[in-house]
Amino acid sequence: MDMKDFARRRKQLMRMMGEGAVAILPAAPVALRNRDVDYPYRQDSDFYYLSGFPEPEAVIVLIPGRKHGEYVLFCRERDIEMETWNGRRAGQLGACEQYGADDSFPISDIDDILPGMMEGCERVYYTMGVHPELDQQVLHWVNMIRSMNRSGSRAPGEFVSLEHLLHDMRLYKSRAEVALHRKAMKVSVEAHKQAMRFAAPGVMEYEVEAELLYQFQRNGMQTAYSSIVGSGANGCILHYTDNNAVLEDGDLLLIDAGAEKECYAADITRTFPVNGVFSKSQKALYQVVLDAQLAAIDKVRPGNHWNDAHEAAVEVLTAGLVELGILKGKVKKLVNDQAYRRFYMHRTGHWLGMDVHDVGDYKVDNEWRELEPGMMLTVEPGLYIPAGSKGVAKKWWNHGIRIEDDVLVTRDDPKVMTEAAPKSVDAIQEWMAG
Repeated sequence: MDMKDFARRRKQLMRMMGEGAVAILPAAPVALRNRDVDYPYRQDSDFYYLSGFPEPEAVIVLIPGRKHGEYVLFCRERDIEMETWNGRRAGQLGACEQYGADDSFPISDIDDILPGMMEGCERVYYTMGVHPELDQQVLHWVNMIRSMNRSGSRAPGEFVSLEHLLHDMRLYKSRAEVALHRKAMKVSVEAHKQAMRFAAPGVMEYEVEAELLYQFQRNGMQTAYSSIVGSGANGCILHYTDNNAVLEDGDLLLIDAGAEKECYAADITRTFPVNGVFSKSQKALYQVVLDAQLAAIDKVRPGNHWNDAHEAAVEVLTAGLVELGILKGKVKKLVNDQAYRRFYMHRTGHWLGMDVHDVGDYKVDNEWRELEPGMMLTVEPGLYIPAGSKGVAKKWWNHGIRIEDDVLVTRDDPKVMTEAAPKSVDAIQEWMAG
């Protein structure tokens, strides 16, 4: 993404903050995996959204109207010895020349420099409770300014959660953001298609997962979240990630996996028969879920509300379960009684963006949010009938089915960004046979 895109975001945020404000946002910390081994570093989404800066141990400071530059980046200094061990750093020069900071200081000097920048500001935009150590530092800086009140120093008198403004901004995707999503989704679609072709009786779930990871990494991407590769009974576990069972002939395989491109995620789920051919019961239940998804996608239009897609999916799922004899009664009453929740216990989607379960309020003033162009979400109904389900015929047991696509709200029809991944019964069987 062009550095100009990050600059536009900072300008927009500072316009909403107004003069007399200061925003403070830290980078993600390095996470320890075990002993002296770290997890691969992934920048905090909010931090990256405003800066594109990929390093830890950094703090963004935005001060609208500051004469010496509104965007200040505290980060690590260049250090040849440390860079030999752990990789290159931008340093203060790189922070300004490569990442667009107006001014940059060593992170080690933040206690000496930042309080002076905060002095005279009326409001501090900062999200408490996420970084406890920095929370204490921020409070210390404010109290330090207050202690100098007699010498004319004026401390900020108001704390405002930065998330309130920033997360609403992130809800609306620019063309550049959609382009990054599209790249992640194209690779993810190809990964799902290859996984369908690779899966067969006797193959291990983790071998299928390896095919997904291969497609992601050979395209310079990583996983947006831990891949779910659940066959048979494992497909009925919503967040199954053990991925260590053998694929059995006659079972379904549920794969929920997506790549991430420059912090922008894809999120796709497909369910298909391990042997390439749906059984009669699998086909019947799968079609119910597919019909529910199509009905839900049709509701992803400007002017509709967030919950409309879920309500459409629930109605189709419930009617389908009644038609198959899995639920008994009147559809309307079953929906009102939430009888479907025994087999469908999650919502029909979530916001999608830099986080796979992205930020943004689902309700505004206690009412479901109205959909607007530029919003992106998943649509993912499912049905899960584990073995031993009381009152349910055995032919339905161990059927775990979810179908998930990524959908962009446009001015007209919903744009299904991941439609190239086969999902009709015929399309899946034809692709797997090829």
